Amino acid sequence: MAGSARLWVRGTAAAAMVLALLPARLPAWGVNGHRLETHKAIETLPPELRPWFDANWNYLSQHVVDPLNALAKNPGDIRYQRIEFEKFGQFPYDALPRDYNAAVKKFGKSMVEASGVLPWTIGKYSERLTNDMRAGNWNDARADAAMVAYYVGEAHDPFSTTDNFDGHLSKQPGVDVRFDTNLVDRFALFIYVRPNDAFFIPDPTDHAFEICLTSHSWIQSILLADRRARAGLPDYTDDYYDRFYNSAGAIVIRQLTEASTEIGSYWLTAWTNAGKPQPPAR
Repeated sequence: MAGSARLWVRGTAAAAMVLALLPARLPAWGVNGHRLETHKAIETLPPELRPWFDANWNYLSQHVVDPLNALAKNPGDIRYQRIEFEKFGQFPYDALPRDYNAAVKKFGKSMVEASGVLPWTIGKYSERLTNDMRAGNWNDARADAAMVAYYVGEAHDPFSTTDNFDGHLSKQPGVDVRFDTNLVDRFALFIYVRPNDAFFIPDPTDHAFEICLTSHSWIQSILLADRRARAGLPDYTDDYYDRFYNSAGAIVIRQLTEASTEIGSYWLTAWTNAGKPQPPAR
C-alpha cells in the first residue's frame, strides 16, 4: 500500500483540469455530524488508548473538519472525499481494482482522480497514523487521527459514493445537504449514536472500499424518501423535513453510528500496527 499511496498522492495537472469541468460538489456530513462521529468514536476505544483521545478531544473536535474548511481554497481536494462508483460499471463495481496502481493502469490516472479517491485516502492516513504512533510523534498522531476521522466519516455518507452526489442526475438538487446536514442539525435531539467496540482492521484500504459500497447501497432509498417527502408541498418546509426524517432518519442514525465504530477501529488498528506504544498523558 505504501508504494501505491506515494504514487497516488503526487496527483496530476490533467486530473485537476478534469475536476474543474465537473459540476460543483459539496462536502458530505456537516460540522455537527463529523464532531458527533468523532466524539462517539472515542467511546469505542480500549482503556489503554482512550485516555489519550479523551485528553485530545478539543483538538480533534476543532480539526476534524479541516478538510471541509479547506475546500473553499482548494475545490479540487473534493476528490479525496469522494468516489463515484458508477464511473466504473455496475454494482458491486468489481471492474475497479482496489490497488491504486492497478486502477491507474487500467483506467488512467486522470479518470481515477476525477472519479474520487476516498478509499485510498483513508488507507493513506491510516498508514500515516501508524507511522506517527510507531515513531512516538504524538503531535502528528493527533493531527492524522483527526484526518482519519474526517475521511472515514465521509465514507459513511452515501452521497460521497455516487456521481449523483448532489441529486442533479435525479432532478433532486440539494438532496445531499438535506440528508447529511439538515436532518442531523434539525433532529439532533432524536439522534442517539451507540457505537460498538472498536475492532482490528486487517486491510485499511480494502475495508474502506467495503464501507463505501455499504454506504452506496442506501442511495436509492434516500432519493425515494426525499421525493415522497416533497410530494404536494411547495418547498422544503417543516412538513417536508418531518416526512423525510420519518423515512430516512434511521439511515442517518445507522450511518453515524457505524462511522463512530469504524473511526475508533481505524485508530485502534493504527495503534496495534504501531506495536501498541504507550500514549503520553496528553
